[in-house]
This record gives sequence, C-alpha cells and structure tokens, in this order.
Amino acid sequence: MERLQKSLRGEDTYKALSEAFAKNPDDAGAAYKLAEKCENRYTTEMQARAKELYQKVIALDPEGKSGSYTFEYLKASVPYTEAAEFNLGRLDASSRKPDPAPLKAFIAKYPGSPLVKEAYSYLSRYYQYYATKEDADAFFDEYTARYPEDASVLNAYVERIIKDKEPLDKGVELAEKVKEITGYPRNPDYMQNLAQLYVLKGDAPKAEEEYGKDFIDSYVSNAVYALANYGNFWLDQGRNQESVEAMADLAAKMAAPSQSYYLQMIAGIYVKLSKMDKALSVYGPEFAKGHWDEQGVLASYASFWNRQDANLDEALAASSRSVELAGDYYNYFVLGQIQLKLKHYAEALAAAEKAVELAKPLTAKYEGFTTKQYDDLVKKVKDAMAAEKGGEIRK
Repeated sequence: MERLQKSLRGEDTYKALSEAFAKNPDDAGAAYKLAEKCENRYTTEMQARAKELYQKVIALDPEGKSGSYTFEYLKASVPYTEAAEFNLGRLDASSRKPDPAPLKAFIAKYPGSPLVKEAYSYLSRYYQYYATKEDADAFFDEYTARYPEDASVLNAYVERIIKDKEPLDKGVELAEKVKEITGYPRNPDYMQNLAQLYVLKGDAPKAEEEYGKDFIDSYVSNAVYALANYGNFWLDQGRNQESVEAMADLAAKMAAPSQSYYLQMIAGIYVKLSKMDKALSVYGPEFAKGHWDEQGVLASYASFWNRQDANLDEALAASSRSVELAGDYYNYFVLGQIQLKLKHYAEALAAAEKAVELAKPLTAKYEGFTTKQYDDLVKKVKDAMAAEKGGEIRK
C-alpha cells in the first residue's frame, strides 16, 4: 500500500527517477535507484539498461562512499557500489548463459557482506543445473561448510547429488541431517528427496518408510489440525467467518473417518457457525454407526453433543451403547446429563446415582479426587423432578 501511495504521488516512478537521474547524472544514488526500476521492468532492453546503470554506479563511486541502499527483505544496508556489484553478479548468474564468476568475485571481495548468503544462493542454482560434477562438488562442499545448519543449503547439495546419482551415501547423510534440522511437521520436498536417494540406492522399502503412506497420512493429519485451529482462532476473534467455513469444508474432506478427534473439532466449528447440517454430516449419526463397537469413540461423541445441547437423541443412543460396552462412572455421568436434558428424569437419576456409586471408591485411591460433580448431578435431577410437582414424569 505504501508503494502504491508513493506511485500515486509520483514518487519513485520510472518517470520521476529518470528525471532525477537526468538532473544529477553523477549521483550514484540516483543512478542506482533508476537501475533497480529498469531491472524490475523485465524487458531485454530494460535489463540491459539496468546493467549499464549499475556499472555507472561503480564507476561513479568505486570506493562506495556516496551512500547506501537498504535491502528490505534482508533488513540490511550496504553501499550503493556494493549493492550494484551484487546485482550485476546476480543478473549474470541468472542469465540465459549463466556466468558464476562475478558473484564468486563478489564473495571474495566482500566476505563479511550481509549479501554473501544471497550470493551463494544464486550460485547454488548455477551449480545445481549447469556446472560439471567436479565443480559442483567443490562449490557445495564450500557452501555447506559455511552454512552447515541451514536445511535449504544442505538440500541444494542433495538435489545436485540426485541429479548426478552419486555420491548416494553422502546424499543420504545430508538428507538425514536436513530432516533432523527441520523437525516436525516434515517438509514434503525434503522427504521426497530422501526417498529418491533410497530408490537410487535400490532400497525401496526404506523409501516407503520415509515417504510412503505413513508419511502422507501424518501430513494430512497435520494439515487438518492446522485448518481446524485456524477456524477456531478466527471464530474467537469474530472475524473471517467465510474463510473459516471454507477451511472447515476443506478439513472435512481431508479428515479420515477414523480421526474422531479432528472430526469433532470440525463439527464444533460448524456448530459455532450455526451450520448444524454440516456438523451432523461430519460428526453425526452416520459417524456413530460406523464406530458402534468403540466405547471410547462413542463416549467422546456423546459428551461432545451433550456440551453442544444438540443432537441429543443420537447422543443418548451413543451414550447408552458406551455404558453397555464399559459401565464406568464417567459414562454414567454423561448418560445422566443427557437423560436430564431430555427430561427422562427417572433414567437420569438412576444414571447419576450409578456414577456416584462407581466414583466413590476412587476418592480413597486418588488424592484430590472428589464425587462433587456427580453428587451435584443427582441433586440437579431430584430438583427437576420436584419442580414437576406431581406432573407426569417420562419413564
């Protein structure tokens, strides 16, 4: 926006910079700024003009004393002359007939420059694709020795090794270090390179281990989790609801039927968005039926819908089945809450009292464990029954 506003004011436009340079043709700063503007126009003519202007900057101020230029993306300032030499080297290394010599000379001349790592990065592209194997090995040995903990640097060497199909053991060593540096979640590009090295070594099972089904399942799970967290974050802010719904839709498509925790997160987002039909399609009756013999999954399902005060009939069915599979105090507690909400008072009281009965022995076993919430449920049910004042109670 700031750059756009400057353009609207006529600042830093090609016309304004050309006029400034015409007025002060011996000003290295004016020449540099116009050179940068020409370079950004990407035509052959403008690229050639940019190089002429960068060379003029160097000729005007060979010792680099006339001012400095700030590379915003690096948060670093260098003399105009140094910046011009870097840009000339970068253009030569990236041309149709790439020449690495100017950038190599730049590194030798300015070994402490904040632009050195950028210079190496541009050179790595040349040595990955154009240099002989011997020259590439020498360069990457130097590059990785200088930045041994930079995953992108090590990976650049790995990709050259894959291209050459040797030395594979060294490639695996580098790729394993890349994996160690980057940690979790795994970077798919790096893992693909590691798998490719194992394929080249004739070890298909190891390639499968590193970059097979387990890897992609984990990657998808991480993506689903990230999408759900994104949704919950912006719901808490009360903003971006259209984006939240779109991300929830994407997460719902990606999540596996077995990922009950993630499906619950996605359903929770839909509930907050008042999209109950979507919530039920993700985490509703069909989900429960598919997990009818999994006590833990059904208990979590029933508890979720109990908290939402929605889908209670299906929550009751799941909770009853969960109690049937494993009648512990918590399952009875959830069952009692759902029965109370449905005004099935007699059943609610029986479940609540059973929860208290099963929970009491644990107070002696675990310090700090209390039955208060279960006792409170019993009282709440009895109060509801008393409030009926002799009215018909569903049984």
